[in-house]
Amino acid sequence: MHGKCLCGEVEFEIADKLPKLYQCHCSLCRKQGGSSSNTATIVSSENFRWLSGQEHISSWVKDTGFRSDFCSKCGAPVPNPLRGTPYFWVPIGLLDDGQQQLEIAAHLFVGSKAPWEMIASQGVQFETAPALSEFISLLHSNSHV
Repeated sequence: MHGKCLCGEVEFEIADKLPKLYQCHCSLCRKQGGSSSNTATIVSSENFRWLSGQEHISSWVKDTGFRSDFCSKCGAPVPNPLRGTPYFWVPIGLLDDGQQQLEIAAHLFVGSKAPWEMIASQGVQFETAPALSEFISLLHSNSHV
């Protein structure tokens, strides 16, 4: 699967099967994307590869560890390494293909969702966030082609 930022300068690809998706409803993800939630997945580093534009990636890290990587030209969020693990966080809206077969497996931080948001019934709902190992197992169970 191929993905890129809004202006096309930052490009990447994901090999192998694409894990299931999740939506995060915390206030940081709402502010990062300007929407009710952030839809993403977690991809193994061995299945992720930058194609171009890494020199255009800027980062902002909050003291809590929340990290936002974005294209310095268009401002679109882009994948980033997941806090010292062998995984990448990938915003799913950047993918150019294969989105018809995707499934949302989890909703994180539903306890702090926007009061006007209605969460779809699809996927396990977590009041905050599950343990990382549990979360990755959930996303990678029966991954999509």
